[in-house]
Amino acid sequence: MNTEFIPCPAPFNMAAHVLAHADRLGDKVALAIVSNKGAKRYHYAQIKSHVLAIARGFQNMGLVAGDRVLMRLGNCVEFPLTYLAALAVDMVPVPTSSQLTADEVQKIVDEVAPSVIVRSPDVACPATTCPVIDTAALQSFYTNPPAEFVFGDPDRLGYIVYTSGTSGRPQAVMHAHRAIWARQMMIRDWYDLCETDRLLHAGAFNWTFTLGTGVMDPWTVGATALIPQAGTDASILPLLLKRFDATIFAAAPGVYRKVLLGFPNNYSLPKLRHGLSAGEKLPPRTSASWAERTGTRVYEAFGMSECSTFISANPTRPATTDVLGWPQRGRQVAIVDPDTGHPVTQGTEGVIAIHNTDTGLMLGYWNAPDATAEKFKGDWFLTGDFGVETPDGAIAYLGRRDDMMNAGGIRVSPIEVETQLLRHPDITSVAVTDIEIKSDTFIIVAFYTGSRELTHAEMTEFCKEALAQYKQPRAYVRLDALPTNPNGKISRKALKTYKDMLNGKA
Repeated sequence: MNTEFIPCPAPFNMAAHVLAHADRLGDKVALAIVSNKGAKRYHYAQIKSHVLAIARGFQNMGLVAGDRVLMRLGNCVEFPLTYLAALAVDMVPVPTSSQLTADEVQKIVDEVAPSVIVRSPDVACPATTCPVIDTAALQSFYTNPPAEFVFGDPDRLGYIVYTSGTSGRPQAVMHAHRAIWARQMMIRDWYDLCETDRLLHAGAFNWTFTLGTGVMDPWTVGATALIPQAGTDASILPLLLKRFDATIFAAAPGVYRKVLLGFPNNYSLPKLRHGLSAGEKLPPRTSASWAERTGTRVYEAFGMSECSTFISANPTRPATTDVLGWPQRGRQVAIVDPDTGHPVTQGTEGVIAIHNTDTGLMLGYWNAPDATAEKFKGDWFLTGDFGVETPDGAIAYLGRRDDMMNAGGIRVSPIEVETQLLRHPDITSVAVTDIEIKSDTFIIVAFYTGSRELTHAEMTEFCKEALAQYKQPRAYVRLDALPTNPNGKISRKALKTYKDMLNGKA
């Protein structure tokens, strides 16, 4: 495996690396929040000034290196500014989805013990003794003198992101400052991103796919990031791509599908070079339709919160629809036996794994050494997704080892949803899975046993305080008994064959 990669320099600071071009490109637009009515633009000099002024504000509050900064922010510029400000002075940002409920956020507060919460007024947040500053207060920091970047060991804790785990509750993933350095492999072997590009990402700032691919990486190379205004419908994304001269488009497969539903037979996007897709496998039909209607290709990547993406296709090496792509140059990727952790021979099925020395690999799960150890076998970090290496070294995706569901590109643990549903007094047993209701469209469905039929409205009300909307089932189906496998465990695979029972429920 090619290991072409320059090690991360030391001392190092992630925010300084992201903003390394800011002084040279001071008057260039770093970020535009776009809509069909126009754009709110931020230049590189302004971004850097605000980041370091906010960092000074945190220091003036008495925060010190290592303190966690919990981010409860919507799709606003304060999201990336807060994120980089904390990193700039060695504090630890904890970005979270704005869709989480107050109960879900309380669990995060209890786990990471933040020293401050930065919050948009319309984003859910529990009552807490932790200091909370809103966006207006944060903006008042802009007049502060700039803080100085704090440099140190590239391996020190940089930030924490949350991902759903098979344990039934999200895992707090710790990443080092060096994680941003590893993204150079993505920039080269997935994005083909350069300073002249204008990358439009369809997601919101608070999705890690958007925060990394849509903002941090463009700024790292001195490009322009384009982010749709909150509430933007997928149907107008082609208009925004054209109006704002986007050269690269990034989105989850579900967004591509929605955009194509509103496309005419073809659409002129003269500046667009290509698209990027991640979060789930891009259906071949969607990829082909996009190419036919825009004249551009979509390049996929595979990864996870613990290591971002590390397998991808790119314009210089496009992949066929039956494979994900190739390990990015500098990555050590293998297909391994899930029981032994030993690499298998080419053509043999196994678990996709990445070497434990990878620069972009997580430090571990916060305060969870046992859960961290379970992810490793020998020298390899096991993703839990099955694949096979083809004769030309590409990786074909064979499916998930676990039963994780996918809600619009966001992985959701069925156990987390089931745990909440089992609190209902009229549910005796439950199993949750995602079901394809039409081509390339999946919904989360709850199958349950209980004393009576439960209405969708009743269950929506029951779930709203404990589960983000994207985690809530779209349909509820009552059964006499849940299907089980020979070992007596609930078979979610069997549930997927119950599609016909959804008539009138989804």
